Amino acid sequence: MQMLTLDKFEEASEKVKEVTLETKLVYSDFLSEQTGNKVYLKPENMQFTGAYKVRGAYYKISTLTETERKKGLITASAGNHAQGVAYAAKCYGCKAVIVMPTTTPLIKVNRTKSYGAEVVLCGDVYDEACQKAYELAEEKGYTFIHPFDDLAVATGQGTIAMEIFKELPLVEYILVPIGGGGLATGVSTLAKLLNPKASFKAGKVTTLPSVNTIADGTAVKTPGSKIFPYIKKNLDDIITVEDDELVVAFLDMVENHKMIVENSGLLTVAALKHLGVKDKRVVSILSGGNMDVITMSSVVQQGLIFRDRIFTVSVLLPDKPGELSKVAATIAAEQGNVIKLEHNQFVSTNRNAAVELRITLECFGTDHKNQIIKALEKNGYKPKLVRASL
Repeated sequence: MQMLTLDKFEEASEKVKEVTLETKLVYSDFLSEQTGNKVYLKPENMQFTGAYKVRGAYYKISTLTETERKKGLITASAGNHAQGVAYAAKCYGCKAVIVMPTTTPLIKVNRTKSYGAEVVLCGDVYDEACQKAYELAEEKGYTFIHPFDDLAVATGQGTIAMEIFKELPLVEYILVPIGGGGLATGVSTLAKLLNPKASFKAGKVTTLPSVNTIADGTAVKTPGSKIFPYIKKNLDDIITVEDDELVVAFLDMVENHKMIVENSGLLTVAALKHLGVKDKRVVSILSGGNMDVITMSSVVQQGLIFRDRIFTVSVLLPDKPGELSKVAATIAAEQGNVIKLEHNQFVSTNRNAAVELRITLECFGTDHKNQIIKALEKNGYKPKLVRASL
């Protein structure tokens, strides 16, 4: 059965409406001002399963025979495809077995189970979990649903582009996160069918020795070989993003759009500053929002530190009454907010000469931080910035 054709994209677009919520584009004043473009967000993090993956899973299962479905379904996933398959299988009344890396966030594991799927935890990254899923499929006779290297799955994911073009026909750039490549394949292929201007410069499919990133949803060592020809043909470019940029992007989305977007979904937000264009209509696909609260807490704290809204300063004081209150008064006069104090009496053998006070402060940003440091210097201290830790 031929996939990734305009007819199949249209068929898939109608089919996925049975299980997806309407995720209308959101115009971002903040990101538009920051980048000099007209930036729109495609909030797939608002889907019922918390991510776009239900599109490809549901469409793929719809193309299976009744016999294939009755065998039971199995897949491997870092979380979002797992929920998509589990939910789609529940809709079709099929058994679903999901193999997930042991590093998968708890929220994704629990939600996958909540849809009635059996979860098996195996391996540190997707590729190891996938190998286990293939073994179980062979042993038990399950029908394997690949999370990205499947043309029917990619066709289902590409329905996002259909919705984008219907809402914003003059869109000039679509930013899509890429790990295995299923979403990028579907979106870029349909985009070229609807507006054939794409070009791509890249090499061959590469297997990385290891994957270490906070964007767990795109932590894939080997992209799909079946879909790679489509990626090579239809993508304009691939932009790489550092983990630190995702941390700041998370903070921006929470504060300016009141949205929780997982790290993989933030790739398209962080990539905006690397696009190198102005006055263009740009859509960033927010692929998912399934993030556990512990990770969320850590990312928020790191984001505040990166933005100089939390910092730690070390000062040396004589070990005598009243010195701490003098430092506190200096900080208070500059509207700094102390959130943590560490007092070290053993920094010097002569405690009368010096003890160390490490002060972690909350402020309004870089300018305010510098203002507080200058005030400490003016009052005779020699503040030294140190790595902040909460």
